[in-house]
Amino acid sequence: MKIERLPLNALRAFTEAARENSFKAAAYRLGVTPGAVSRQVKQLEAHLGVVLFERYANGVYVTDAGRMLAEDVQAGLSRIASGVQNVTEHSEEIFRLLLSAPPSFLQLWLLPRLPHFEVNEREIEISLDAEARLTPPLWLSNRARLSLRYGQGPWPGVTSLRLFEDTLFPVCSPSLLAQASIQTPNDLLAQTLLTVEWCSHAGHPIPSWSDWFKSAGVAIKKTPNQRHYSLYSLALDQAIAGQGVVLASYPLVADRLASGVLARPFAEQYPLASPFAYDLLLPDEGEMPAAVARFVEWLAQEAAHFRDDPL
Repeated sequence: MKIERLPLNALRAFTEAARENSFKAAAYRLGVTPGAVSRQVKQLEAHLGVVLFERYANGVYVTDAGRMLAEDVQAGLSRIASGVQNVTEHSEEIFRLLLSAPPSFLQLWLLPRLPHFEVNEREIEISLDAEARLTPPLWLSNRARLSLRYGQGPWPGVTSLRLFEDTLFPVCSPSLLAQASIQTPNDLLAQTLLTVEWCSHAGHPIPSWSDWFKSAGVAIKKTPNQRHYSLYSLALDQAIAGQGVVLASYPLVADRLASGVLARPFAEQYPLASPFAYDLLLPDEGEMPAAVARFVEWLAQEAAHFRDDPL
């Protein structure tokens, strides 16, 4: 018989009645009337075509077939109850962590590394919020919220953990670098410059192409051809496709430089030290939950490993 055709309510009423050989006792346990139990049992007998109870003037008595069925049904119900309890207990044990961070950092740096943490961590469930706006961090007994921000401190009302300083430099596709004549910073003035409209933090301007050209000693007499994007990932995809040169934040492009889909003109020359950095923001009050401490420790170790050996 298919499971969707099983009369589960009738089976439960029957099992309770078989336990005590009494419709009245079953009714009491189920919170219904003895008549309701009797009707459920009759419907089950008609459904199965089997007599489950012998009925007498002074009561009922389960048949051999009924006893066998009751044992199997009771075992199944007990297994269902155990499964529900296990799921509930497991759910209560899970610590839920929400990490708010800029979309570019989540996509390009954290997501490729996060499975290495999750494969060994069964007691924490991590959700990611791609949000550039600062969300106040907090922690409770079974959940927490942390923020990772790209900006220039100090960050009021929180404790901050520095993950990376930032360095900016041009990157493009290897094919563009091979085809175009890019020997000096001046040569970039003839290329399409991919520009990301970063949001400024607390009035501090985000370093731009004009800042990079100035640091490289290039005087801009005519505004270069530029394409503007609202998301860093869009500009980076266009750079990989050979559509221009993007001013890259080092942590966000290091993996793609290592894989060879992006190249760095001028090798390691002409870097622009950014006043901005990547900071993990934590509540400045209360005790850090153990699950959060493990995640923060892992994140700090990944950042340290990246700083020591990014490629």
